[in-house]
Amino acid sequence: MGGSGSKTKGYWPFAGSGSGDGDPTKEGVDEQSLARLRSFRNGTPFVFTRWSSLYFDEDGDLAHEFYEETVVMKNGRKRAKLKKIQKNLIPQGTVKLDHPCIHVDFPVVLCEV
Repeated sequence: MGGSGSKTKGYWPFAGSGSGDGDPTKEGVDEQSLARLRSFRNGTPFVFTRWSSLYFDEDGDLAHEFYEETVVMKNGRKRAKLKKIQKNLIPQGTVKLDHPCIHVDFPVVLCEV
């Protein structure tokens, strides 16, 4: 179970490499971290697209996994087994979400209990 947070260091204001106080008015804060803070305020916390986990096969079918039925001879008897196909699959790509989601790294508490 991996986290889906952003791996880029310093993308959000609380993860920046500033002076440690998190206060942009203090001395010692470079212009880059100030620009990052300004761009965060102009950005949106919503995510409108995501990377799909579905794949297209050679026939154009869309699914998470594909299997092929193979016949195996064991002790003179025919047995049918399913073999997972992992070659010649094309990822679906970016998919637009029906409802926007809030980004995982959004640094504001939305509801406090």
